[in-house]
Amino acid sequence: MAEHVRVAVIGSGFGGLGAAVRLRREGVTDFVVLERAGAIGGTWRDNTYPGCACDVPSHLYSFSFAPNPEWPRNFSGQPHIQAYLERLADTFGLRPHLRLNTEVRAARWDAEGLRWELETASGAAYTADVVVSATGPLSDPRLPDVPGLDSFPGPVFHSARWDHGVDLRGKRVAVVGTGASAIQIVPGIQPDVSRLTVFQRTPAWVLPRADRRITGAERWLHSKVPATRAVRRGLLWTIRELQVGAFTRHPERLGAVEALARAHLRRSVKDPGLRARLTPDYRIGCKRILLSNDYYPALTRPNVDVVSSGLSEVRGSELVAADGTRAEADVLVFGTGFRVTDMPIAHRITGADGTTLAEEWKDGMAALRGTTAAGFPNLLFIIGPNTGLGNSSMVLMIESQLNYLADYLRQLDVLGGRTALVARPSAVNAWNRGLQRRMERTVWNTGGCDSWYLDSQGRNTTAWPGTTTEFRRATRRVDLQEYQVLREPRRRRAAGAVSGLVSSGRGEGAVAR
Repeated sequence: MAEHVRVAVIGSGFGGLGAAVRLRREGVTDFVVLERAGAIGGTWRDNTYPGCACDVPSHLYSFSFAPNPEWPRNFSGQPHIQAYLERLADTFGLRPHLRLNTEVRAARWDAEGLRWELETASGAAYTADVVVSATGPLSDPRLPDVPGLDSFPGPVFHSARWDHGVDLRGKRVAVVGTGASAIQIVPGIQPDVSRLTVFQRTPAWVLPRADRRITGAERWLHSKVPATRAVRRGLLWTIRELQVGAFTRHPERLGAVEALARAHLRRSVKDPGLRARLTPDYRIGCKRILLSNDYYPALTRPNVDVVSSGLSEVRGSELVAADGTRAEADVLVFGTGFRVTDMPIAHRITGADGTTLAEEWKDGMAALRGTTAAGFPNLLFIIGPNTGLGNSSMVLMIESQLNYLADYLRQLDVLGGRTALVARPSAVNAWNRGLQRRMERTVWNTGGCDSWYLDSQGRNTTAWPGTTTEFRRATRRVDLQEYQVLREPRRRRAAGAVSGLVSSGRGEGAVAR
């Protein structure tokens, strides 16, 4: 027998836990959080590789309704962020709503019952009036299809599935990729391995990381005088809001930032040959800008080789790059990103027309205000299409979508009865046409690179081409003109009314006796 809930939330990272907190604050307690793993945390549970840390300042990378005066560093590491999420679950009483080790295998819309039917790997079944998909874009690793990979005799794993049972000391290790995870892994393992080979398909722009320990005096002040904490967060937010125009409207203004990155590279890498291989040939900001003080120095160490080409073939323990370079390795680590534009959850959600979300998105992801999709009633995304940021905190975007979720539920209550809302295709198309027009001028589309922001057709379906303030305004409330209102079929309402009368009559009879 399926358990019915008002809201089913899929995922327990920042988005899922944030949705759970907002539901409780709105007075909604009839909900569950379905999590495939055995613990909460999402990205910050999964990524435990050496050196894992956030590249957004701690006081901005936290919920406004759950500030943390005890952040130990400007840029906190994975253990501290995971601990923050655990405290969040405890502080807001979320534990009773969690269903761990409960992976959603399928979610199907019941058009007659106006509800979602969910099947899970654990065997538990649920029905829900509303489903919130908070699986996040950085949850399913992307592994390249490399010929001969099965022949590699040693351990092979992705950065987001780090195998802590493998001792890297004295081993020959190859790291494939030079993205945000790899630039933390390389300096984290370089001192311990005998040989480290880094396969770099495309060099990244790297800026200095203004990290330091937050003093005890600062933490005391933030705890005792909350206004100081708010000011700190406000300044961090303001700086990033002012930067947005350079990314979205005037990429030519990024020249000063690029000069800073070039100076950082010159100071860190004295070898002109290596420096040339580490210098990108695209405009800064086109790909994600990385922050590190120890990545470049690690690459200059005697036990490190940088291969300026991607991995193209594996022949046993021999790795062959696209340019013909060969290297031997005992352990192979992939830092090759995630399935961002083809999220697996989309294959598991079937909408009103009997088609999956993946089928609807075959030409590219699209959602109204990054939150709802045509053909999928009462389904909302947290961190949906075109909500990603290149320079600020995703928590700000999550909170905006939580506002939208809250108003969505209020609208359903006002409409009354068994009701659903489904985004009109015309509204979704109009919203996305506007986004793509704005996207034409952004550095992500004009910077001359191929990045994970773009899907297989070259469309940017991941990034938000504006400020967080603009997104907050766009998601402040639900505009019912953008939705079709669905109501329970009349015959079902009539049957329910008859059933209620019969039940009521029996009850009155029992009382009379």
